[in-house]
Amino acid sequence: MVASTSTSSPHHRLTPDEVARYRVEGYHIFREPVLPQAKFNGLKNCFEHILDNLEADVRPESMDVPHFQHPELFEWLFADEILDIVEPITGPDIALFSSHFICKPKGNGQRVPWHEDSHYWKTMISPMEVVTVWIAIDPSSTVNGCMNIIPRTHTSGKQGFSDYDDLKPGEAVFNDEIKAAQRDPSRAIAIELEPNQCSLHDGRIIHGSAPNTSNIRRCGYTMRYISSNVLLNRDMVGSYHNIYLARGKDLAGNTYGDPTKSYAEMARFRAKHGKNGH
Repeated sequence: MVASTSTSSPHHRLTPDEVARYRVEGYHIFREPVLPQAKFNGLKNCFEHILDNLEADVRPESMDVPHFQHPELFEWLFADEILDIVEPITGPDIALFSSHFICKPKGNGQRVPWHEDSHYWKTMISPMEVVTVWIAIDPSSTVNGCMNIIPRTHTSGKQGFSDYDDLKPGEAVFNDEIKAAQRDPSRAIAIELEPNQCSLHDGRIIHGSAPNTSNIRRCGYTMRYISSNVLLNRDMVGSYHNIYLARGKDLAGNTYGDPTKSYAEMARFRAKHGKNGH
């Protein structure tokens, strides 16, 4: 990714050393509170409202691109506190690529198979440079199925495009998984977070999580960002995806969605045709 040239910008919440480690390891754990407590409480309350009004046939792990139907989420997606974590990695010109509430209910939360986010995006964007902010809504630990990341896999092996085996429908959050020969779970790091902490990970890194059989719900909000120098392939995404200019200026000639507008029809089209922005 294009990095900001400044090492002392007041907009930066990561140090140059932390950014350097992120680029090598493919992830970073941010232990400070991400948002002021009142602002975090607002995000959690917004999530709870969306969850309470899910359609009966939608599992809570599958709350993909909720900002398409709930533009109030841009209060947090465009929050300076979030973008100031992202900017040291992407540079000052930032676009929102996607977002996803992944909520594992207590007792029967589905596992997330080993995957790379980039596998689901393929030719949607070029270059494939996405940073995900995974902010914990609930405590996330090995007890309730926290995310596990295999470090450095974003720059080794298939570099974001491993080969996959199909899974039985309903067996896991996604219907395929990286072939066993191309992943090494023994190297995985558990990303344990308290509410209002976050992790960051490269879109090409291998990660997954166990089912939640505990009596504690596990929810996180993934906020996915790209440099505005990354081009969205409109011919590829057609009418099922929007990106949004979050900070700075456009550098790639992209067309952006309107953050004040609901795109409910786009969300319904995606759900019907299995277009998973993950």
